[in-house]
Amino acid sequence: QVQLVESGGGSVQAGGSLRLSCSASSDIASRSCLGWFRQAPGKEREGVAAMSAGGEFTYYADSVKGRFTISRDNAKNTVYLQMSSLKPEDAATYYCAARAGGVWSCGGLSRSLYVYWGQGTQVTVSS
Repeated sequence: QVQLVESGGGSVQAGGSLRLSCSASSDIASRSCLGWFRQAPGKEREGVAAMSAGGEFTYYADSVKGRFTISRDNAKNTVYLQMSSLKPEDAATYYCAARAGGVWSCGGLSRSLYVYWGQGTQVTVSS
């Protein structure tokens, strides 16, 4: 089992930045793909970004390319999401997710690929 705990959410004005963090309870996460998803009220949960275990491959949703950056520190079992140039449409609950233990690659941002989920952290963007 891997437990994921997100932090760093908050309220920001459009154009601002936030950095989300997600800490994993197990070093299994350091050998697994980690990703970020988000869900706005009334909408489906969607993939935002993901990174393979060794950091070789990254995946981004088209809507965040050039604005969001995913990174990870395997020594700390932590993945980050740096969000810049935030827009009101970025407002959502952001979830950290991990593929099954030892699954190095991500294979994309399909929700069904990820088996471990955090509780989420809220991001509000005002115009």
